[in-house]
Amino acid sequence: MDHAREKACAPLSGNGNNSQDSRCVSLIGMPGSGKSTLARELSGFLGWPWLDTDHLLEAWFGVGLETLKERLGREEFLRCEEELVLDLWVTRCIVATGGSVVYSDAAMRKLQNIGPVVYLQADPEVISSRVARFPERGLIMQPGQNLSQVHAERKPLYEAYADFTLDTSQNGPRDCAQYIARYLELA
Repeated sequence: MDHAREKACAPLSGNGNNSQDSRCVSLIGMPGSGKSTLARELSGFLGWPWLDTDHLLEAWFGVGLETLKERLGREEFLRCEEELVLDLWVTRCIVATGGSVVYSDAAMRKLQNIGPVVYLQADPEVISSRVARFPERGLIMQPGQNLSQVHAERKPLYEAYADFTLDTSQNGPRDCAQYIARYLELA
């Protein structure tokens, strides 16, 4: 992907900086924390478009995440995820990320640069229950790791990069969208 943009393709709102009118909201968290669900809800609430980086990876390679993970392996998958995030050129958009994006400092700095990063936290039991409903999800983990270990490994990273943390275990998508909208008014 090419990082350079022609002037004709530059964003119409703002000047490409992190101004209030051009910022994005990035949602990070474990698989099953509600990133895609909340992105859709928040999109309707704010009137902004939304994207899911997992869906972009599937479109880029033409296969589902589980197949992609199997074909590429963990390290190459993470490299491709990082490249995709670094190449995002979006404004006023809700970005639902893959849960493993947090392993890339460069990708996380890019997300922080385009606007607030919201960590969607959920109890491990809730995550496990939600993930079990979609086994084709393509969870990125080390061989022999279980979901609880992945959660323990990623949680401090999510917390370190987040501007705002929201518990999705006890709050529904509409309530969460309202909390984020209120946060954006104050930020």
